Amino acid sequence: MSKEESDVTYDLLIIGGGINGTAIARDAAGRGLKVLLCERDDLANHTSSSSTKLIHGGLRYLEYYEFRLVREALIEREVLLRSAPHIIWPMRFVLPYDKGLRPAWMLRAGLFLYDSLGGRDKLPGTKTVNLHQAPFKGILEDRLSKGFEYSDCWVEDARLVVLNAVDAANRGADIRTRTEVLSIAQTDTGYSAHILHKGQTETINAKGIVNSAGPWVDEVLKKIERKKNEQSVRLVKGSHIVTKRLFDGDFAFIFQNADNRIIFAIPYERDYTLIGTTDQPYDPSEGPVKISQEEIDYLCEAASEYLEKDISPDDVTWTYSGVRPLYDDKSANASAVTRDYVLDIEEFTEGAPFLSIYGGKITTSRKLAEHAMEKLQGFYGYKEKGWTQTAGLPGGDIVNADFESFYADMRARYNDIDDALLLRLCHAYGTRITLLLGKDSSTAKLGQHFGQGLYQAEVDYLIDHEWATQADDIMWRRTKLGVHMSDAEKDAFTEWFNAYKA
Repeated sequence: MSKEESDVTYDLLIIGGGINGTAIARDAAGRGLKVLLCERDDLANHTSSSSTKLIHGGLRYLEYYEFRLVREALIEREVLLRSAPHIIWPMRFVLPYDKGLRPAWMLRAGLFLYDSLGGRDKLPGTKTVNLHQAPFKGILEDRLSKGFEYSDCWVEDARLVVLNAVDAANRGADIRTRTEVLSIAQTDTGYSAHILHKGQTETINAKGIVNSAGPWVDEVLKKIERKKNEQSVRLVKGSHIVTKRLFDGDFAFIFQNADNRIIFAIPYERDYTLIGTTDQPYDPSEGPVKISQEEIDYLCEAASEYLEKDISPDDVTWTYSGVRPLYDDKSANASAVTRDYVLDIEEFTEGAPFLSIYGGKITTSRKLAEHAMEKLQGFYGYKEKGWTQTAGLPGGDIVNADFESFYADMRARYNDIDDALLLRLCHAYGTRITLLLGKDSSTAKLGQHFGQGLYQAEVDYLIDHEWATQADDIMWRRTKLGVHMSDAEKDAFTEWFNAYKA
């Protein structure tokens, strides 16, 4: 291992390549700051790829009087929808009324507030539906006859993280994955950080630091001497299960539970249904985060309370879990811990900010970044005002945010490519699909096929443009095709990729 001193000084070192870190890197680079982002693993490797894949206001947060958070999130739905219509799209959610739980008037009042609190432009409002009629007939238990249908949005969560990083890099940010910050020291003008990548170490200088390490935010703070050492983050595990598709239609369900929690049942990856999430306290001493049998049973039982056809753990084809780094507001109930974010700024070196990010949601990540830049403005004096509200993300510059028209144009242009494959590529890459396919292409020109529509042309694009360095980066975060691939296909692709990158 060698050590190298760098004579480059960055305005901002961002530690953590999840949704908050990449959103801040994008905003800061767009304001002219020289930014370095270091991610120990892959972009969206942990919490940010383990979400319920929703851009939503958080209907249940109204019960905890989180009105500012819900309003901000509701406004952000359509901001994000306009910025990336290829990876974010509207989805209708059906909330069945179940006697003995929250009364119908309360549900309707809550949804009226939900419709009104943030304003709506493109998204339709709430309506009452008959669950005994098409398209819902036969899906739910017969006792459930009335429901409420409202709007939120779906998001390809890991791709949103990557697109923020791509935009940050396009604006001059230095994005380094598989790069760990080993230690941080104070200097006369800011901080120096000792970083490790591929066995090589380097010391870089920065005028300020953003600690967006998510579940490891306190761990990063331990890398620099500080007077206060109390725990500031509350770790809550959220787990999901995936089954073969349980119902037809492009709508989702939101189910109330007797314990006052809710779960979602959402169409996932064409052939599956995603069910989640749980809320359980998590301690790092438990080891790598993973779903427990108790959580699997809970989600199966909660869904079976509503579905006409019960599901059991035997129906589960895949699971995933993530740790939410929530701000510790000392709530006794993990479900009641605030989902709002807290930005804590310290100056270990006078005039040099050290900003730690607690909490946050994918939905509010752009706004969180904007608030972070407002806090940092006094240290840097940049004159640029917030710019991301009207700026599209890479691939999102689709005319009128009309994905269907865009896909029709691409269908005409690339008429020798399989329909299902082209639709997936259009959703994944938007207008950047031309970087992958070129001026004209056909399935035969895409190179080696690894199964389930994954071709070498896409792999090369992800290596060259999106920091994919391992097979799992591609299968589980950039494309989600690992859900569809057989064990043999995954093993063969991993073996090929390791040899290809060697």
